[in-house]
Amino acid sequence: MTTERSSAFLIRAFSVVLFLAVYTASSVSYAQQESFEEWLQSFRVDASNKGIHQATLNATLTGLRPNPRIIELDRRQPEFTQTFWRYLSRRVSEARIQRGRSLLKKHGAVLKQIEARYGVPGRFLVSFWGLESNFGDYTGKMPVVQSIATLAYNPRRRQFFTGELIAALRIIQRGDMPPTVQGSWAGAMGQTQFMPSTYLRYADDGDGDGRRDLWNSFADIFSSSSNFLAKVGWQREQTWGREVRLPDGFDFEHSGLKNKRLLSDWQALGIRRVDGRGLPKVDIKASLILPAGYKGPAFLVYRNFRTIMIWNRSIYYAVAVGHLADRIIGKGAFAAKPAPDDVPLSRAQVKTMQRRLMALGLDVGSVDGVVGSKTRQAIKAFQRLAKLPPDGYPTLGLIEALSKFKLN
Repeated sequence: MTTERSSAFLIRAFSVVLFLAVYTASSVSYAQQESFEEWLQSFRVDASNKGIHQATLNATLTGLRPNPRIIELDRRQPEFTQTFWRYLSRRVSEARIQRGRSLLKKHGAVLKQIEARYGVPGRFLVSFWGLESNFGDYTGKMPVVQSIATLAYNPRRRQFFTGELIAALRIIQRGDMPPTVQGSWAGAMGQTQFMPSTYLRYADDGDGDGRRDLWNSFADIFSSSSNFLAKVGWQREQTWGREVRLPDGFDFEHSGLKNKRLLSDWQALGIRRVDGRGLPKVDIKASLILPAGYKGPAFLVYRNFRTIMIWNRSIYYAVAVGHLADRIIGKGAFAAKPAPDDVPLSRAQVKTMQRRLMALGLDVGSVDGVVGSKTRQAIKAFQRLAKLPPDGYPTLGLIEALSKFKLN
């Protein structure tokens, strides 16, 4: 065996060992489940029964092998959580703002036509575009079919990704994308990173050429984003929200997306625009959010903010989309500035916090090192017990308070 052949053999052997190790660590061991080839054959039958032609199956699945790297990426969690300010500074950079302004002007004609049809202003479409793929610079380099098939074979989210794989094959069968199309490791595609099922429901032929091309046609890209946003609730007469100033002694119990009040009610509670002026005199509801805790900026957010969160469930992401859209049209930076103690927590620290909250009988969902909605609610509950501002925000100070706290 030559050196080259030996190296190739070792690489293949290592890949197999790695793949087996990853699956052994999953909820169902590799030894207990069917082989990839057995699963793929079963999938082919299911896909055929759902209308996928044999020619499409042969073109996409013949010789297909799982990619162990996809499972690594699916399991990988960053060591540290991101703070609001660090997240925002990386996504709403000066370079991205300037480029967004240039592209808004460049594509102004088609964006105005799409806004007239769907009601979504061009600045928001450009903002989504910028955050999803840096204006098309990076749409992913992983083969979509292989990535989704690997995740569909994995027991952890099999049902979801099996549906996504069927959707991807439907798109290929219609001729909207080639079998070799590339995307993110999780199968998101195009310049706005639609998952296949989202593509099937909302991708729109904006340029009227009979195809829905989210890679090369700006009319299709912008029209598809607008169609999605309009269908899930975008309000054409509203913006996303605004930074506000809270009065001294404000009761933070009023914060959170679950609490909706008319702007006139927030006005009565003493909330004002950051420049001290009163809130707009319009009859709409808003929620108060504190993404960096009570020491950070405060925002009143409207229904369109919730619509942005249907695209991506992160509050940080939704604020970044809105803020970038505002900066693109010349609005200023936020008035609030990062607090000196605004440092990221490690996942180990978050797990410690979650365990201490659970020890107090508070439901955090699971001890996973992720600050989700249940963990934030548990933090707020503890803050009430400890007579701290109930903002639901995790900090090093909160962990220290938990370590010292004792129930009477």
